[in-house]
Amino acid sequence: MISQQGTHEGVGKGPVPRISEAPDMEGRFGEYGGVFVPETLIAPLRELDEFYEKLRHDDAFVDQLRELWASFAGRPTPLQFASRLTRLVQKGLGQKRGASIWLKREDLCHTGAHKINNALGQCLMAKKMGKKRVIAETGAGQHGVATATACAQLGLDCVVYMGAEDCRRQALNVTRMRMMGATVVPVEGGTRTLKDATNEAMRDWMGSSETTHYVLGSVVGPHPFPMIVRDFQSIIGIETKGQSLRHLGGIPDAIVACVGGGSNAAGIFYPFVDEKVKLFGVEAGGRSSEPGEHAAPLCLGSPGVLHGSLSYVLQSADGQTEAVHSCSAGLDYPGVGPEHAYWKDAGRVKYSAATDREAMEAMLELARSEGILCALETAHAVHAAMGIAADMDREQNLVICLSGRGDKDVDEASRLMREAGLFKD
Repeated sequence: MISQQGTHEGVGKGPVPRISEAPDMEGRFGEYGGVFVPETLIAPLRELDEFYEKLRHDDAFVDQLRELWASFAGRPTPLQFASRLTRLVQKGLGQKRGASIWLKREDLCHTGAHKINNALGQCLMAKKMGKKRVIAETGAGQHGVATATACAQLGLDCVVYMGAEDCRRQALNVTRMRMMGATVVPVEGGTRTLKDATNEAMRDWMGSSETTHYVLGSVVGPHPFPMIVRDFQSIIGIETKGQSLRHLGGIPDAIVACVGGGSNAAGIFYPFVDEKVKLFGVEAGGRSSEPGEHAAPLCLGSPGVLHGSLSYVLQSADGQTEAVHSCSAGLDYPGVGPEHAYWKDAGRVKYSAATDREAMEAMLELARSEGILCALETAHAVHAAMGIAADMDREQNLVICLSGRGDKDVDEASRLMREAGLFKD
């Protein structure tokens, strides 16, 4: 969709394909990805794959999407030096330690997160396909809000499936979706979170694909969804690369992003995977490493099939998907995008997990040092980035993908912080 030209010297030469060239013709990222769906979805997925392959090379479509990103979504987003957070990390480390921390401000996008990038791309694509109805799943509600917003802008009907527990945690976003004209369907089954919302959205699409496009919100699901979402979100990394060349005089030394399904991380990582930059993904460590107490499939899961593709999944010994937990609704998912699984096994990206408490502490640190209230999802990346930056040299630069703002989390985060003794009225 958005090409990334050039590689770093010494990278990507010889008979081995560049990491950025995945997926293959079967939708595989190495051994991961693919299409594991009921027969009724094979035809609509093939139609989507063929249509997208044509559309990604259509200059008129690309120009229209770029105009929407610029005039409606507010791109490009800034790359901001976090001077006080940097000094906080450097304090006590001596003259030579502690990298400069920069923030890629996706929280400044219209609707408050990176989700609008993909929502506009897929909704515009749906309109080109002649599909007048759009469905989506959402956890934290940001993808639902972005999809409802894009549908309102482009004149499409919108239905959003959302776990009933997430509806409670993210009541503000439910209201925002409904104000945009979307129908929000609370899902009461299962754990009443993102996995269950995704199940319901896929069931809907199975019976309505002739008139409906499913705007999948992350780099998960059957091919071609992981590729499509990654391509639309790669504008984050493309902008970061250009801004780094201007502000830093070269590419960053490290990039850190939170990982649930993994769209913001894939978006900022993808244009850099063939470059000499260290990439770090941060999952939800929850309350502990015990089953049902976290949402960290890359760190603690195993390969399995979930929602139409093969990737790392949190599952029992007999292959049953396990319950998950995170303070952040957007990371509360038992699987992860197949390209992240590929990058993990290839050793290209290092994945870790931050606990609920660590994320909440980092949320407060960023707010009080920089005046930026980030999403609880993003706060997982902020926590890890502070530790990574402390282990780097003073002349080096680290970028955090600040994937979303924390307005949606204020009520839930303040409740959790009071329980943890971190916050008082």
